[in-house]
This record gives sequence, structure tokens and C-alpha cells, in this order.
Amino acid sequence: MITLYTWATPNGRKVSIMLEECGIPYTVRPVDITRGEQFAAEFVAINPNAKIPAIVDDDGPLTVFESGAILVYLAEKCGRLLPTAGPARYAVLQWLMFQIGGVGPMFGQAHHFLRFAPAPVPYAIERYGKETRRLYGVLEARLGEAEYLAGDYSIADIATFPWVARHAWQQVELADFPQVGRWFETVGARPAVQRGMAVPA
Repeated sequence: MITLYTWATPNGRKVSIMLEECGIPYTVRPVDITRGEQFAAEFVAINPNAKIPAIVDDDGPLTVFESGAILVYLAEKCGRLLPTAGPARYAVLQWLMFQIGGVGPMFGQAHHFLRFAPAPVPYAIERYGKETRRLYGVLEARLGEAEYLAGDYSIADIATFPWVARHAWQQVELADFPQVGRWFETVGARPAVQRGMAVPA
């Protein structure tokens, strides 16, 4: 059994979607980051970086934190959504790293300065807004030549989808990026994605 420590954020939803896609039994332990529960000693013992998500796999027993590492671990555990070798594996990993190094941090900064900053910071809004749209442009170009980010549906799509799901928070219209919109509808229609996006309840 896997215990998932999570909250209703894009990074948290990556892992719940993956667990649903793999059909791996899991229980959910919500960690309310709006109340600082991620800093509790019990959770910091699982993830010293005090961030969700994290998992504890009783089969190991093994603890894994950082959403990208969790996706790779679960893909290898269930034997799906990440090729085992060769160019196809690195196609997935490069688009996963694109999400981890670009989409997540930049979209997250756009969220912060557009929605949560105590006062408007025009420079930050412009900087992160521009970079967010640039990254959407990279996604648009890629999805204009492939159905999914790495060709076939993979953990790269699972990692990216919950961030694009908050496009309104980024003040991005998917109509401006029709290939991203097509991909978003396709991925969002998957039952496992829909179940995973509803975690935690």
C-alpha cells in the first residue's frame, strides 16, 4: 500500500493522477499547506524539504519525495508510462524535466504574483507572464508535431497537465494555443486523470 501525502496543487495532482493511471492502491493523507502542516515534524521526517507531495510505499518500505522522482518511481513500479530504455525513454525524461525546470517554477511564479502577492508588482507580473507565454509557445510547437509531449502518453503529460489546468490563474487563453488546447481536452478526458484531479477530496 502507498500513502500519498498531498494537497490540491498541480504538483500534488501529478502523483494522484499517476496512481490512478497505474491502478496502484493508495491512501491519502492531506497536508494542508494553507495552515503550514507541511512544516510539522511528522511530515518533515518524510520530506526534509517540507513540500508536498511525498509517498511512503510499504512494499519497500520506501519514502520518495519530489514529484518528478515519484512519477519515475511509480512508472517503474507499474511498468507503464516511461519506456525502459533508448530514445523513447529520454524523450519522456526530457519533457518531464522541461516541466520540472520550466513549466512548474514559472507558472507557479505567475500564480503568485497574479493572485497572491499582497500588492501588485508590475515587473514580476510582466517577467513571469512573458515567460509563461513563451513556455506555452514551446508546448504549442511540440504538440503541433506530436499527439503527446513525448509521442505517446507518458509521465511527461501527467506532470504538465495539472499546471495547464490552471491556465486561468496564469491569464492564458487556451484559444491562443490551439494545439495545447487539443492536448488538454484529450488528456483531461481520461478517467484516471479526472479521478486524480479530484484528490484530495
